[in-house]
Formats: sequence, structure tokens, C-alpha cells
Amino acid sequence: MALSCGLIGLPLTGKTTIFNLLTGAQLATSAFSSGKTAANIGHALIPDQRVDYLSTMFKPKKTTYAQLEIIDIAGLSFGGGSEFLTAAREADAFVHIVRGFINDEVLHIEGKTDVMRDIDLVAQELLLADLQLIETRIQRIQSGTKKKLEHPLEESVLQKCQDFLLEEQPLSALSLTEEEQEALKHITFLTTKPMLIAVNLDEDQFSANNWQQKQQVQKYCADHGHQLLPISARLEEEISRLPAEERGLFLDELGITESGLSRLSKALYRQLGLISFLTAGNDEVKAWTIRNNLPAKQAAGKIHSDIERGFIRAETVSFQHLQEAGSIAAAREKGYFRLEGKEYPVQDGDIINFRFNV
Repeated sequence: MALSCGLIGLPLTGKTTIFNLLTGAQLATSAFSSGKTAANIGHALIPDQRVDYLSTMFKPKKTTYAQLEIIDIAGLSFGGGSEFLTAAREADAFVHIVRGFINDEVLHIEGKTDVMRDIDLVAQELLLADLQLIETRIQRIQSGTKKKLEHPLEESVLQKCQDFLLEEQPLSALSLTEEEQEALKHITFLTTKPMLIAVNLDEDQFSANNWQQKQQVQKYCADHGHQLLPISARLEEEISRLPAEERGLFLDELGITESGLSRLSKALYRQLGLISFLTAGNDEVKAWTIRNNLPAKQAAGKIHSDIERGFIRAETVSFQHLQEAGSIAAAREKGYFRLEGKEYPVQDGDIINFRFNV
């Protein structure tokens, strides 16, 4: 499955620049300033050193990385409207790009840079959108002679959510029973979606790891369960223009081990509770995205329904063990390979060969 990630935020935060860097697109960064509100959609490969290692080992005809679907959503200050809400609801998770850099040549639409203010502005927009959705749904249920309920508890749970939102709390913080969650499963709320806050810094701020309101933002993210990622779109542009062999040296000079775009994709994986298992052979080395601890039989279904239906065993070795052994033969000699049953919870980095019969 391709994880769908919506880039949201105010205009002139570097959102489209980051979209371009992630997807390889070459969109004009001023496109939304012209009044354009339709979302841009692209795909980004998720860097994975394990896939690189296995490709070197197997020299396959094809190498396939996990992917992110990236949706660049118009800035909220342009009214968003139905196009913004439609695009936002299609995303599995949000990355809120917040402007931390100060640039007098590119004025902030609110007059000056204020990270916490901007985080709150966007959070309020999402909250208001959910409130409006609930009000519309309740009115529809209560209109006419018969209530059009999808579930007997739907109206009462919607009112419970409405009360919570009126206290300016996101629905992600509301505890609901399994039955209450079932009552609302047909409704897509924005404030329940996982959120990553990416603060876009200039080169000096990023190198010094110091920026305005840093501690307040850290506390906010901790309190709300959001991942926090400082990033510099300008630095990422510089890295992207370097020859591949020079990028490592550039990162070393900055005191980091991987690019911000790589860290972004991994942070999203953690936020959504996703992992990758791997398949490897002479034809293809591939990373497959699944939920953490998904049973082996269901993981097999990600490859093909026939493999899930005829599942017998999952021949499994962890990437760490294979790397330690240095080869498939050595890993077998050391007893690192295991035969796992259908209920085995697949772990991140498992290399699996599914045995099946149909």
C-alpha cells in the first residue's frame, strides 16, 4: 500500500519546494499564489539502506523501494474550501510545513515569523472543518420523518465529538469505545489524522539546531503526540544538486547521517505504525509496507492473494542477522533462518520467502 501524505500549511512556508524535492517534480513554487487551489500529487521513494544492501548482494533485475504518495495541498489562507477539504481528507497523514526561517525578501503572510502562532492557526482550521462536518451530519440525521443513521449510536457519538471540539480539543485526544468508533467509521475527520510538524529553517538555524520557540514547539508536539522534524528546504535543495558520492560528505559536515527527506519518510512511518518487510532474489529486491505486527499470512496477501490463500510457512531471517552473516549460505549455517506460522507478527526488516500451495 502507498502511504498518502498531505503537505499542509500557510503559503510561503516552503511547502511546494519540499514537494518538489520529495517527488522530483518541478512545480513553480508560486503556483498557489496565483489562486490555484487544486492539489498536486506525486510519489516519492522511501530511502532504505537495507534495500540497497540486498540489491548489492543479489544484483537483481529490478529494485523496488517503498513509496509515499505526496499531496501538495493549497495554503489555508486562500480559503481552502471544498477543494482543500477533499484533498486533505484523502491523506492518511499530514505533514504541517511551518515557516521557521526569516526572509525579508519573502514576507510572511501574517507579517512576521511566529512558529507557534502558525501551528495554532492550522490546528484551528482543521478543528473548525471537523465541527462543520459534524453539524452538517447531525442536521441531515435530524431532518425528515426518519433518522438516517448509519449506526444506532451515531448521533450520540457525533454530539460527544462536537462537545469535545467546542472545547478546542482535537478528536485524536478523545477516548471512544470500540463500539463508538464503529459508529463513526464511515466519517473521515481531519483532527484524527496523524500529524508531523516540519519546521522549515534557514541554513544557520538548522546548523545551530536553534530557532525561535523551539522548546514551546517541542512541548506542543509531545503533548499532542505529533512527530517533530526540523528541516531546511534550502539545504535539501543544495544536497539534491550534489553528485551522489558527495552527499555523504555534505551531511557529515552538518553533523547528520541522512537527509531531511529520508528522516521525513521514516518519521511518517513511525507516526502511522508502519514497517517494511523485504523480499529478495535474482529477479527483484522489494520493500513492502505493512502495519506493525501484521500476521505473516496477511503480509503474504500484500504480495498476492494466492500466496495468502495457500500459505504454508514464512521462511524468515532478520536483515540484521543476514548482514552479520554476510551471505544467505552463512546465515543458514548459523541457524538464523526460521520457519514461522501464519500468526507470526512480521517485524521491521524481516526478509521473507513465503511457502504456499494453491
